[in-house]
Amino acid sequence: MARFWGQAMDWTVRGVTDDYAGLRSARGVGPYLEFLRRPDVKTVKNRVHLDLRPYPGDDQAAEVARLRALGATDIDVGQGVVPWTCLADPEGNEFDVLTPL
Repeated sequence: MARFWGQAMDWTVRGVTDDYAGLRSARGVGPYLEFLRRPDVKTVKNRVHLDLRPYPGDDQAAEVARLRALGATDIDVGQGVVPWTCLADPEGNEFDVLTPL
């Protein structure tokens, strides 16, 4: 998952062990995103939900296509017609791709 999210956000994977991986901006600033390996499978809606917003001037459809190529899949969570795209990462965790500002 760290590799998927690292590529999705263009962040650097750091501190990888069998049970842990961390991500942070390649510039070394801002928050970390940490992954802990769990033996169980996802069974309920996520407790944390990420929204990704493409950079200003980028194309939302192209970003969605790039994330699908990395392994994301389309999901329907009952969102109806909305300006964002709902996807799931390779382990089924939901996230949205918003429109650029």
